Amino acid sequence: MTHSPIHQTTIDQLPVRVYASNAAMGEAAAVEAAAVIQEAIAQRGAANVILATGNSQLTFLRSLREMEDIEWNRVRVFHMDEYVGLDPRHPASFPLFLQRHFLDYVDVGAFFPVVAPVEDTEAACRAYESLLRHHPADLCACGIGENGHLAFNDPPYADFDDPVWVKVVQLDERSRRQQVGEGHFAGLDEVPTHAVTLTIPALLAANAVLCIVPEARKAEAAQASLRGPITEDCPASILRTQPHVQLYLDAEAARLAFPS
Repeated sequence: MTHSPIHQTTIDQLPVRVYASNAAMGEAAAVEAAAVIQEAIAQRGAANVILATGNSQLTFLRSLREMEDIEWNRVRVFHMDEYVGLDPRHPASFPLFLQRHFLDYVDVGAFFPVVAPVEDTEAACRAYESLLRHHPADLCACGIGENGHLAFNDPPYADFDDPVWVKVVQLDERSRRQQVGEGHFAGLDEVPTHAVTLTIPALLAANAVLCIVPEARKAEAAQASLRGPITEDCPASILRTQPHVQLYLDAEAARLAFPS
């Protein structure tokens, strides 16, 4: 069953759809993602997708892995970020998250995890950027952080015109606290201070971008992204300038941007 939005509009160039529940939002976004993937396979014989990780993406990933008629063996999967120096077996590892919640269920053609070693981190960034440029993304499915970040492009460090596609960033404290709040770390002192992330130009280079944002804790970020100025102080505000992006909200995330 495909759910209909309870509200839809366009803000600047950004189409926005609001759904009654997180589950309905995730399913609707997955239907659109499946269409993009299938079209790419039909046209070129393969599809390249960038997927976000984190609790806010769970309903979307669950619905996407259950989509029928996708030739997953023709799909290459990338993702967005990883903590510098984190043990890949750590429960907070983003490649591990994607493995547990998506890749264990579908047999994809290839998975390229972001690696973030303490040594030679810059070399790892350049290698991943080379992969992204060699396999241009058909789809990027992302979220918005509680501080308005995209991937780990936090407000103090986000750059709309970043000259590179992958880089090392220092993490904003609010971004680190979000990881504790989601249960990935026991306390702030356990959260790494740096990460490797795809930059905003890399994310927006995909042919289609679906931004998937549920939950009340994202309401302030959604409001700032949609109603505030377009500024690197709220990185997700750049989405309003991109006609190839679609924003999916559930009712809780939309409650400040679209008060009843």
